[in-house]
Amino acid sequence: MRYNVEVMSPAVDFINSLSPKLRAKALRAIELLKEFGFRLGEPHSKTLAGTDGLKELRIKVGSDICRIFYFHHKNTLYVATSGYIKKEMKTDHGEIERAQTLREIFEKEMLQ
Repeated sequence: MRYNVEVMSPAVDFINSLSPKLRAKALRAIELLKEFGFRLGEPHSKTLAGTDGLKELRIKVGSDICRIFYFHHKNTLYVATSGYIKKEMKTDHGEIERAQTLREIFEKEMLQ
């Protein structure tokens, strides 16, 4: 089964801002999500605790680490909301809140 991934504009902007190597790995991670969907696990994907199903694609090239947040919408659709360059051990809570806000916006637009 093949899954669909919609990439919201903040995630597109983030991916386009990455170095060529990180961008290639980010696009590969999205392809893996399309191929494996809910079966995609660590080290490629991880569910974020306390976020009602928000997940992150985990991308690393050398010492450069970035995350792309995504969620399962329904059926075979996943939505990538946003991303950031990781600079500390813990995931940035401000970035998680931003991803959750983008998720809420997406879901409200889908109801209209």
